[in-house]
Amino acid sequence: MSLENSSKARKFRFDINGLRAWAVVSVVLYHFGIPGFNAGFVGVDIFFVISGFLMTSIIIEGLESNKGLSLFGFYLARAKRIVPALAALCVVLMVLGWFFLPAFEYGALGVQVISALGFFSNIKFWRETDYFSDASQDQWLLHTWSLSVEWQFYLLLPLLLWCVWRLKAGRPTALGVVLTLFFASLGLSALLSSSNPAFGFYLLPTRTWEMLAGSLVYFLAHRVSPRPRVRQIIELSGFLLIAVSIVVFDTRSVWPGWLATVPVLGTALIIFAARQDSIWTGTRIAQWLGNCSYSLYLWHWPIVVVLVYADLKGNMAATVAGLGLTLLLGWVSYAWIEKHSRDLLSRIGSFSSASVIAVFTLIIVVPCLLIKLQGGVVGRVPAPIDAVYNEASDKNPRLVECFSVGNKPVPGCTYGGENLGVIVIGDSHAASIMRALEHALPSKDLHVLDWSLNACPTVMGIKSTEDGERCGRFIEQAVKMQETLPAQAPVVILNRSSLYLMGPNEPGRENEVPVTPYYFSVPYAARTPEYQSALSQGVIDTACTLAKSRTVYMLRPIPEMKRSVPKLMGRALMFGKPLELSVSQDEYRERNRIAWDAQDAAAQKCGVKILDPTPYFCQNGLCNGAHGGIPLYYDDDHLSEKGAALLIPMFRTIFESPNASAIVDH
Repeated sequence: MSLENSSKARKFRFDINGLRAWAVVSVVLYHFGIPGFNAGFVGVDIFFVISGFLMTSIIIEGLESNKGLSLFGFYLARAKRIVPALAALCVVLMVLGWFFLPAFEYGALGVQVISALGFFSNIKFWRETDYFSDASQDQWLLHTWSLSVEWQFYLLLPLLLWCVWRLKAGRPTALGVVLTLFFASLGLSALLSSSNPAFGFYLLPTRTWEMLAGSLVYFLAHRVSPRPRVRQIIELSGFLLIAVSIVVFDTRSVWPGWLATVPVLGTALIIFAARQDSIWTGTRIAQWLGNCSYSLYLWHWPIVVVLVYADLKGNMAATVAGLGLTLLLGWVSYAWIEKHSRDLLSRIGSFSSASVIAVFTLIIVVPCLLIKLQGGVVGRVPAPIDAVYNEASDKNPRLVECFSVGNKPVPGCTYGGENLGVIVIGDSHAASIMRALEHALPSKDLHVLDWSLNACPTVMGIKSTEDGERCGRFIEQAVKMQETLPAQAPVVILNRSSLYLMGPNEPGRENEVPVTPYYFSVPYAARTPEYQSALSQGVIDTACTLAKSRTVYMLRPIPEMKRSVPKLMGRALMFGKPLELSVSQDEYRERNRIAWDAQDAAAQKCGVKILDPTPYFCQNGLCNGAHGGIPLYYDDDHLSEKGAALLIPMFRTIFESPNASAIVDH
């Protein structure tokens, strides 16, 4: 029997079910790192359009029926579809995490479960995680951000359309409202996807237009009915747009923004074509994948995270095994959880169904909250693993209080006694050495003056496309303020210069050529030699301006380990493979060559003194991220308190200089 000959088939959109297969396959293959799926993340955009179309059809047909739309019934139907399989995944992760995850990460998993089942994980990850960064790949429930966006849309769309119907306005007014919101959201997405990428990516206001595109298809499909041949052309055009999106775009693309209109339009065309016998969506494989698409989506990402934990991401055998396990668990989840839970909940009545879902959700959420409050429950895994992971918290204890992030003013904290001993200017790398400098002071009466600002190179007049002139003005103010302080106190400068000059070097980002946010007069398209020369000259000029008032010490850049040292070492221990992370000294020198040259030029021009930390971290051609099995970094590039403490002997040489004063009056 053909798909078109069944009365049931006329009610069930086989084309949409097959389109779900395309969406989930593109996302899964992208996350597993399969070549050719550079922008497989567009599968989420496909899902959004599908959701908008289906939800609009359910809502409007409900509003136009004799019984009317039951908001409670609508929300309950969505909960029956979404919650059981998601809850099952969360339970499995929490149970397995009890045996394998250290306290630090187990508590974080508990919070992720709460945010996923509360459908606000998109807000959580917006505040914490860059979706495309290497650091996001250990977030077990990162992929639930899209479920949260959809749920938030499900909450608002029926209320909006219900209000339109209450005013007796009907479809024409509803179409006008949807069009207005569509263009408003699209405009906001285009604006914020470049200026505030995290907001543009994760949050409902900049994603609504994609779901409303599906709504518009619903309205159009009730006015226009193309001939079969035209439908074929429309569908093929849609698939071509999706295919082009997957191949041409990548993680460097500004997303969603204007670019997302390509796969969104493609999806809209396919849904509008409504071809139930299409070779692209009607095959048995496409229908099977479409049926299992939600469960496949749920289970694939935790498997990717397991590969990351085991340091097997990119391993061909592990990837094949991971894809096979995704198919198996996706099928089990669909056949035994999705289908059975829907059948069971449908038999017990609406109020009972809602009660069961609410109770089971609370049974999961409450323990997760307690686990977080208990610090992840220490002692479940071997002590050495917990000890290594805990080094991720071995930061300057006054970091939150004293380090300026965002629009927070620079507090100008002091570490130590009443009198000025040394001034420190720099970024977060400078913030990580404050207490080491304090311990190097020759007297308890002296203090370290902390002038550190996040992502701010020590360059007068520098501007940024992200925070305007804030950094440059702060450095200029610091230069003026230090002129009023006793000249005997030296100034120490430390920045992550390699990032500003060369860009990121974390795995997956080494080959990026992003637009640098820093400039002086006109923004640069990339980190060109002209940009590097201008920034280097700014470093020299600023250091030499400071040198007119006092002795200036510039630290060579701290070696970057590329990946979080505590996390990588802890995970290696979990799999019985002790590991100490390092980078080659040659690689370090090449990456920091321009920064070293600028510092050397400042030393030659105005007598700036150079402090070199590499002898304390680099031996036998390697710069080490750990010593004796203990991490020296709290992430990939910031020194932990233990790591910074290794530099105390170097810092003491500052105060052993003939020009140093034992006590400097403030």
